[in-house]
Amino acid sequence: MIQIKNKAECTGCHACYSKCPQDCINMIEDEEGFLYPNIDSTKCIKCGLCEKVCPILHKTKSLKVKRVYGAYNKNNKTRLQSSSGGIFSLISQECVSNGGICFGAIYDDNFNVIHKGIEQENDICKMRSSKYYQSIIGSSFNIAKEKLEKNKPVIFSGTPCQIAGLKSVLGKDFENLICIDIACHGVPSSKVFKKYINEVCKNNEIENINFRDKSISWDNYSVKINYKNNQDFVQLGKDNLYIQGFVNDYYLRPSCYECRFKGIDREGDITLADFWGVDKIKPDLYDKKGISLLFINSEKGLNLFNKIKNNIYYEDVNIYESIKNNISMVESPKKSLKRNLFFKYIDKVTFSQAIELANINSSINRMKAYLKFKIYNLKK
Repeated sequence: MIQIKNKAECTGCHACYSKCPQDCINMIEDEEGFLYPNIDSTKCIKCGLCEKVCPILHKTKSLKVKRVYGAYNKNNKTRLQSSSGGIFSLISQECVSNGGICFGAIYDDNFNVIHKGIEQENDICKMRSSKYYQSIIGSSFNIAKEKLEKNKPVIFSGTPCQIAGLKSVLGKDFENLICIDIACHGVPSSKVFKKYINEVCKNNEIENINFRDKSISWDNYSVKINYKNNQDFVQLGKDNLYIQGFVNDYYLRPSCYECRFKGIDREGDITLADFWGVDKIKPDLYDKKGISLLFINSEKGLNLFNKIKNNIYYEDVNIYESIKNNISMVESPKKSLKRNLFFKYIDKVTFSQAIELANINSSINRMKAYLKFKIYNLKK
């Protein structure tokens, strides 16, 4: 029976949840908003499968990078709608157009981020653009397994820990499966995301959320929230509190600070990332519309690349040059006191106030600010 004694040792990948033959594991939100397995001991038969498939307890075999490209989709419309170079849209299109299913993170009707399989080309757009909090895998691993066993082509995209979880659940390699992992900085919780969204949006009904709007440029992106009343919220990422709290590691999952899946060796057949620093490394590729880093980690990944390469512009990149500005591929973020302070206050004040309190170094000044916020909030 799997037991989470140290939350840094659970990524929330859903492998144990997916493998349990008794359906006695539920994923329950903790006080920070992250999902952890909770076992109904009255239904558990102590088979040990939940422990056997845990990618933290039993790490899956990683793949060695074979080639690295700087690349972008030749279709400018798709590229501009994507977080970086629009490569994943081509990958998913290749899969779906050949009768396959592509799994990735999408928003549901309530703007929860969930993993879902897409089988229609007109649904591919739902998987575009980064979602800056952890997706809920749900039953996706088991659905993917069913499709694979029926010889259906499957693309499964996710964070490295999610891909490791899928591979553990499957227990063997499938020739009709291609895994796509991303250069992951870390994942915030749904609780933090919703706290931010509720503060910003107030009573406005949301039509769409784009954390990487490229109306200005890819490297000077904006957070854009479209409301149903056509009055949009737009703010530069560098000025946006949610993005700044994310990049400064205020509210990532505990396991992200001790990530077991960092490194040049990867979980996916292909790894996708933003090509930050492209203007210095490959200046001829740089045009502010978004450039992807494309890591080819297996023969299956190479075969897929060969199928889409006529629709992309690409150049070889030295692997060590490529990660200079993508340090999150190889290093975990650093956990600081500010994270503890943020979660201490997040249930007591507004999102922006919790960020401000976490940034105050003096405990006396912090307490003064907290009392001021409490009085202000009571008067509202």
